[in-house]
Amino acid sequence: MIWFYISTLIKTLISMNFYLYFATGLIPLVTGFIWYNEKVFGTAWMKASGFDPSKAGKSNMGLIFLLTYVFGVMLSVTISSMAIHQISVGSIFADIPGSDQPGSDLMLFMEKYGTLYRTFKHGALHGFIGALFFAMPIIGTISLFERRGAKYIFIHTGYWAITMLLMGGVLCQWM
Repeated sequence: MIWFYISTLIKTLISMNFYLYFATGLIPLVTGFIWYNEKVFGTAWMKASGFDPSKAGKSNMGLIFLLTYVFGVMLSVTISSMAIHQISVGSIFADIPGSDQPGSDLMLFMEKYGTLYRTFKHGALHGFIGALFFAMPIIGTISLFERRGAKYIFIHTGYWAITMLLMGGVLCQWM
């Protein structure tokens, strides 16, 4: 039984452009370099968070960038399941032997409906909704307990809205 789930996952990843998870995992880094630049929102963020730039040199930036990338890849997997509705259809048929064979109900469904709502615009919408209803409540809750202001919340929420919008759009369009 477990082998069926593993083989189904592997077949799904192979049939999809799974390398896009690794490519879109870079989007948080790229948007972060732009969004948190001193000429964009970097200075406002530093003031709102009480960040001291002189302490930044003491950080292990290689580890920070590596973990940011790993978290970005993890986020890509999650966003793809929000933005691409067809991904969840496979889970409905997961326990049915032969559902991955040509002519099965799953394959017929995917042939008929597999390309519906697979646009950048649709994925971007779901990425934005994810930022609004997942990222913002998490950022807001943490910020309230850390006694951060609304400016801090909106700077971070804006970053995640742009980031997740781009990730959702790319994944939905090309996966």
